[in-house]
Amino acid sequence: MYNPTSSQLLGIDVGGSGIKAALVDVDDARLVGGRHRIDTPQPSTPENIAEVVAQLVEHFAYSGTVGCSFPAVIISGRARTAGNIDKSWRGVQADELFAGRTGQPFVMINDADAAGIAEMQNGAGRGLQGMVIMVTIGTGLGTGIFYNGQLIPNIELGRMPGKDGEPIEFYAGDKARKDNDLSWGEWGERFNYFLERVVRVFSPDHFILGGGASKKLHKYENKILVDTPIHVAAFRNDAGIIGAALAAANER
Repeated sequence: MYNPTSSQLLGIDVGGSGIKAALVDVDDARLVGGRHRIDTPQPSTPENIAEVVAQLVEHFAYSGTVGCSFPAVIISGRARTAGNIDKSWRGVQADELFAGRTGQPFVMINDADAAGIAEMQNGAGRGLQGMVIMVTIGTGLGTGIFYNGQLIPNIELGRMPGKDGEPIEFYAGDKARKDNDLSWGEWGERFNYFLERVVRVFSPDHFILGGGASKKLHKYENKILVDTPIHVAAFRNDAGIIGAALAAANER
């Protein structure tokens, strides 16, 4: 049985392969106890994911506002797109769906925006000024953009067209590395191509790299040729959970 205090909120991070949750102390942005993970159901329909979300809330015996990081453009709690989840999510009022299934209020936020909030408030981005772009390297490429600490939500740079006209994350995301059996160096050249495109359009002052591949930066950093300072995310794979909880705390 978990007994969250007023400074503890449940954060849930919905991903293409797994759905993770943990209690977060929002005063100092840290996990309280361990996190719990359940594989993302296939197909990842609204009904199936709502069932997993309910299982996670029940696992923590949690009552209160839940912050949820989600792989889609989120506007007023509604999923406007569907990235690496079932396309039937488009147009779904996700906050109401999850609230109805769990009996708890939900605050929804784009997954890369959530990771960026965690890093900007308490991680690698703390104190950074100007334009800071958080890049989450996972199945695809998520991006969270901040200007002088202010989030500019739902900017999905991974959806920019790449060399073949398909979204650039299909070419430079971590799934592309695995599917094409690329070495870290070969993939690093692709990821640098993505960063070069972003620099050309946005002229950021800083990049923060998160997601699983950020832990392997030493294996491909010699392929990164952009002159924008690069920082490795402090919260790594917990950033989405922590950022979701912080986003929910900001709306209380």
